[in-house]
Amino acid sequence: MNATKSGSARLSHNIRRLSHLDLPGGGQVVVQGHHAFVGHMRPPYGTTILDISDPRQPRIVAQINLDHDRSHTHKVRVNGDIMITNVEHNNRRVVRKAQRMLAARAELQQATGRAPSQQEVAAKLGVAEAELAPLEAELASGYAEGGFKVWDISNPAKPRLLTHQKTGGVGVHRFDADQRYAYISTEMDGYLGNLLVIYDLQDPQRPIEVSRWWVPGQHIAGGEQPTWSGQDYRLHHTLREGDKLWAGCWQAGLRVIDVSDITKPRTVGAYNYHPLYLEPTHTVFKVPFKVGGREVALVTDEEHEHHHGQPHACMWVFDVTDLARIHPIGQFHVSELDSPWSRTPGGRFGCHQFQEHMSDTRVFCTWFAGGLRAIDISDPCMPRETGWFIPEPCGGFASPQSNDVDVDARGLIYLLDRNCGFDVLEFQS
Repeated sequence: MNATKSGSARLSHNIRRLSHLDLPGGGQVVVQGHHAFVGHMRPPYGTTILDISDPRQPRIVAQINLDHDRSHTHKVRVNGDIMITNVEHNNRRVVRKAQRMLAARAELQQATGRAPSQQEVAAKLGVAEAELAPLEAELASGYAEGGFKVWDISNPAKPRLLTHQKTGGVGVHRFDADQRYAYISTEMDGYLGNLLVIYDLQDPQRPIEVSRWWVPGQHIAGGEQPTWSGQDYRLHHTLREGDKLWAGCWQAGLRVIDVSDITKPRTVGAYNYHPLYLEPTHTVFKVPFKVGGREVALVTDEEHEHHHGQPHACMWVFDVTDLARIHPIGQFHVSELDSPWSRTPGGRFGCHQFQEHMSDTRVFCTWFAGGLRAIDISDPCMPRETGWFIPEPCGGFASPQSNDVDVDARGLIYLLDRNCGFDVLEFQS
């Protein structure tokens, strides 16, 4: 697939497509054996399970749909016969606006000594007065579904729900899990923004909370006061390597958490490069082997509301040999000239997510409208691109939005689009 669009950048180099499905947009893809598991962005689609034993003809073997449109289950993890899916409010922005409306009312009442009018509240929020009614409806209805679900997938064609563990707030976002524990990023009552809650899944039908971790200042009910605006400091998710969790903490940068005592997580390393870099810290992955004689970690920022003139979200390489002296040593960027859809209205262009495991120095990283980038970090100070694949948009969308990626034991690549599309790819070394 070396086609061009209006004379623009080539759409692939050293990566070829084996197959494509117009799957509804997804938030995460994970591969185990001959099956790929896809969490979808929007209801009614929940989780799709694909048989990928023939990568040229992937086929759907099971689909879990949602009962209502207030939640989505766009993240998924699999370990053996257990699958975990998140449950999160489908429109967190509405919830945030509703919360700001409450705060605006309180501030106006304190300033004027009376109940403010709808017109005054709307003016303070900078919205039309008609926009307040759906925010009030959201507050009145509440949301009690947030959490995660545990499934038995001993027969992948017939996933069986074991339990729905409730958490709090708008629910669970991205998370990690292993054979024993789930490392859940969730809102909880009394905290500002997502924190880490670790659950013991020894009995998968009865998850047991074993500990919590948060950035100091998040525990409002405990008397802590944030030093930041809104929910700028919060956990995106952690990844475990040995007895450490590596955490992306949005505008708080990265944290390293010691869980050698799983009941008492403690911070043992940190680095924050914000606000110099505007895009939030998304994923932190400790490479499980030395690179160039160093212990290194890969970090992705997530492209969000990009400000022209500022760098797009990128992938970082950090030296983490000494946790007391964590520091960046390399970056990888993609030019807007490298994708014909880099400035397409309504889409994003910039870094998002890589596969969360590595056996050599090659990493595959999604770049939204920049597609998939293959990056070699054998020189950790100078990451080098060795291939790319930019899918053409499907489903009537204006641009591709490559969102997540995984790689199987055969070295095949599974690329998931945020809006529409699932591709099976092969690197041509």
